[in-house]
Amino acid sequence: MVNLLIRFVISAIAIIISSFLLSGVAVEDYLAALIVAAFLAILNSTVRPLLIVLTIPVTIFTLGLFLLVINALMVMIAAYFIDSFVVVNFWWALAFSLILSVLNGLFSGMANKDNQDKRSYR
Repeated sequence: MVNLLIRFVISAIAIIISSFLLSGVAVEDYLAALIVAAFLAILNSTVRPLLIVLTIPVTIFTLGLFLLVINALMVMIAAYFIDSFVVVNFWWALAFSLILSVLNGLFSGMANKDNQDKRSYR
């Protein structure tokens, strides 16, 4: 449970940093980033698998690059439903999803490395 909470906070921090890096994306405050992180987690666990299954032929034809479009669509859906999260257009959503993925990977990697270091001292 603690691991899930840590990943949730890491995702919210990555959302704030991504919005600072991109002028076409805006998040009002940290609470809005937490809401966006929760909403994206819900979308990625419910809607995203359905979209992936429905677009298997396109995904295979594009050698998996269509998954980037699906990620951008998840960001645009979140921006549509959350008033304090604004994404100007599809291209900003695509850039946001790419940067968010990279930051989440980096932060999660650092958190996992820290946990491994703590386990090795026990």
